[in-house]
Amino acid sequence: MHASDSTFTHFITAIDTLSLPERFTFPFCYTPHPLCVLAAQELQQHIETQDQWQHNFGLNNDDAIGHMFGVLLVQNPQGDIGYLSAFSGKIAGQTHLPHFVSPVVDALNINPAISTQQIIIDNITAKITAIKSKPSYIQLQQQYQTAQTQAELTSESFRLQMIEQRKQRKLQRTAAEQSNDSEFMTQEFHRLARESAFDKHQQKTIRQQWTQTLAEISDKLQADKEQLALLKSEYDTLTTLLQQHRYAQYQFLNQYGEAKDLNTLFGDITPPQEAGECATVKLLQHAFKQDFKPLAMAKFWWGASPAAQIRKHKYFYEACKNKCEPILQHMLTGIEIDANPLLQNPAEGKELEIVYQDEAMVVINKPAEFLSVPGKVITDSVYSRMQAMFPDSDSPLIVHRLDMSTSGLIVIALTKDAHKALQKQFINRTAEKRYVALLDGIAEHDHGEINLPMRVDLDDRPRQLVCYEHGKPAQTKWQVIERKDGKTKVYYYPKTGRTHQLRIHSAHHNGMNMPIVGDDLYGQKAERLHLHAQYLGLAHPVTGEPMIFEVDADF
Repeated sequence: MHASDSTFTHFITAIDTLSLPERFTFPFCYTPHPLCVLAAQELQQHIETQDQWQHNFGLNNDDAIGHMFGVLLVQNPQGDIGYLSAFSGKIAGQTHLPHFVSPVVDALNINPAISTQQIIIDNITAKITAIKSKPSYIQLQQQYQTAQTQAELTSESFRLQMIEQRKQRKLQRTAAEQSNDSEFMTQEFHRLARESAFDKHQQKTIRQQWTQTLAEISDKLQADKEQLALLKSEYDTLTTLLQQHRYAQYQFLNQYGEAKDLNTLFGDITPPQEAGECATVKLLQHAFKQDFKPLAMAKFWWGASPAAQIRKHKYFYEACKNKCEPILQHMLTGIEIDANPLLQNPAEGKELEIVYQDEAMVVINKPAEFLSVPGKVITDSVYSRMQAMFPDSDSPLIVHRLDMSTSGLIVIALTKDAHKALQKQFINRTAEKRYVALLDGIAEHDHGEINLPMRVDLDDRPRQLVCYEHGKPAQTKWQVIERKDGKTKVYYYPKTGRTHQLRIHSAHHNGMNMPIVGDDLYGQKAERLHLHAQYLGLAHPVTGEPMIFEVDADF
């Protein structure tokens, strides 16, 4: 027993009226238990009032960003209910701070054997840098690159010259054929053949000369190249071993005292950067070491949002699947956990309202929490329902999609030709779309346009993030409809159709900076996502007749 553990925190607020969780939190999709909400509020009060360390969370300074914190509701060996607190990674440049549990591995107090390996790798890196910095090596590299460029230019220039000369010979050959002078024609043909052979010989000679020039320079570089190859091979081998040794330091426990390291848990996959540094992992590790019983968890963001991801001050967030799923699967072995809501069919009991139907197309009003196409686990979707309704259709059916949580208008093509005609309108952006959304906050302006390029968050699918380097363009026009009770209702006119575009453009601090009400990925959960595809204008796929469909949102 560890009754004196300083990180075990008793609730300041009375908790007698709150019942304990029946099962542990499913960490990748959850609503925080009331006791975890209370623990988070008390931890937030501690962060605001403590004076033992200083860290800029960006709340009053746009140049800094916030941080992820976590709480773990636990029962200690004496039967007391309390909570543990943790932060992901480092805070104020530290891995240990009063009131918070320790990291699984202290990155600031590295194992001496690993430190020795790192010194060897650093020495190899220095040798590589020294060779690449030698004036003779730099000069020869520049000579090689210059010669290579000249070789390409010379070869291309001669190739174009040969093409032109080939055209001229063709004209001369035609003229000789039309001269009706067989002897002249024979002489011309022989001459032209010699010129062609000479050109090919010249081309071969040019290539050989430049090949020899490049080889001579390369020979002078050979000693350095061989040394660099040996050093790089040694560097790669030692770096791989060092990583394996580092990963082996991360020994994660479960309630049975079984330990597994990152190498074992991730297998053939290289563990993502910062795997094992998550607040949830730290909390469970400490609980098992102290014989505490984990009851529930929650993570919240404190401070300003990062530039790319969307994180809102004091909002709760799930654990990152890419970094944490293999670790948490092991650590939660044998613990009864809430059911994974992502495995439950949200469309069960819901019907698709048909707004319009003819022989070529169908327009439906999709309910919220209804897949457009089958998912990895759940197959019930607009596609499967339409397939069952129109089994003889030769069309792919789905022309465009809505996010599962978004309600509203979707058009279905019943023939291949109709599908092609309708899809072309969406690709060419001639189809008119308008969404209505309820935002959590008051918009300062009445209208505007958002341009934030987007891509998937590789470490946290299906979330998207803003990325100016690799993101695809995403543009949205918006217009305020109403401001009421601290919320703003807007029309959205998306020019592009990126995944989660309207949700990102709503929540991101360079967009509306107000999440859509009920957004469980970028905002806070509610009874539903308040986003609805309300208006759709397009040309009929057969007649070309302009058609307008409009269905109001139920919020």
